[in-house]
Amino acid sequence: MIPSVLPTYNRAPLQFVKGEGAWLIEADGRRFLDLGAGIAVNALGHAHPALVQALTDQAQNLWHVSNLYEIPQQQALADKLVEHTFADTVFFTNSGTESCELAVKMARKYFYDKEQPEKVEIITFDGSFHGRSSAGIAAAGSEKMTKGFGPLLGGFVHLTFGDLDGVTNAITENTAAIMIEPVQGEGGIRPVPDAELKALRQICEDNDLLLILDEVQCGVGRTGKLFAHEWAGIAPDIMMVAKGIGGGFPLGAVLATEEAASGMVAGTHGSTYGGNPLGCAVGCAVMDHVAEPEFLAEVNRKSGLLRQKLEGVIAEHPEVFEEVRGSGLMLGLKCKASNIEVVNAGYDNQVVTVPAADNVIRLLPPLTLTEDDIAEAASRLGAAAKQVESQLATA
Repeated sequence: MIPSVLPTYNRAPLQFVKGEGAWLIEADGRRFLDLGAGIAVNALGHAHPALVQALTDQAQNLWHVSNLYEIPQQQALADKLVEHTFADTVFFTNSGTESCELAVKMARKYFYDKEQPEKVEIITFDGSFHGRSSAGIAAAGSEKMTKGFGPLLGGFVHLTFGDLDGVTNAITENTAAIMIEPVQGEGGIRPVPDAELKALRQICEDNDLLLILDEVQCGVGRTGKLFAHEWAGIAPDIMMVAKGIGGGFPLGAVLATEEAASGMVAGTHGSTYGGNPLGCAVGCAVMDHVAEPEFLAEVNRKSGLLRQKLEGVIAEHPEVFEEVRGSGLMLGLKCKASNIEVVNAGYDNQVVTVPAADNVIRLLPPLTLTEDDIAEAASRLGAAAKQVESQLATA
């Protein structure tokens, strides 16, 4: 008999009822160190006072009115994002998946309005993840996400990750854009080297293409810059944002230049809940913290400490771990043992991590974790590794 909650997830048998900073409390009282942050969502940790206050204050006044009216909180958050990024304009969504849908529409509408309706194809890369909508799974193209869901939305050209020559060779008169994550998350914490991002930007310039960046997972301070592409010194034409921007409240956005967004006039796109007062009030509070240079400097400092500790764990458990990779507080431990076994051993040792492709476990902790949290992370990951070693020895 099917359960009342559609069984599309293989859920761990854990019920978290409270959160404090980088910690989650299970219903039975156990405290888990959260190195997943709701998959890079809880950027300021659990129950951050500024976010609680922002949500509470707004909830006492107004929850929802729809985008038929002006929303002051939405305007305030858009202004903050425009001030701190390349963008000239912002559309608010509820999720990264919705942001992907608009990014695809925006790119195609741009060329349609330029009387180039044939330019509809978007180049994407293997290992990518752009959400689970029809456009998102078609963009990623992997069998894991697309099998059984045909016919797929057309217009995507899938290339090998890191193949710059392949990009140039794939461009035709039908190519509209290149879409890429500066750091692949689901794909196994695979950063795109700065030189490659610069090359992709130049390819777009040389061929009259739009560059779409998916910073749903790697954005909002996660890599130590407000957005990951800043490390390469480039700017996209369109950028997808979600996860951390709401600090745990469902919120996403598409950021764009005035030129790239020129086709999106009244009636071309919409959202009932997107950019509602509750979400944008929280988003403003997130930006007030994460956009500060001092905050980002701390992310980088703590990233260095965590990476150092992880290198020690790898050295002590070479049968379990192979390497650490990533940027900022978006790190991955490449495993020699099964990454799922490592994640499950982590649960037994009360530390939360997130599996990814390429046999990697993702470490996406709150950006506010402390030095004590970092030391505890190394200790608990080490204990999990010992447990996996014991299992290997008896297998």
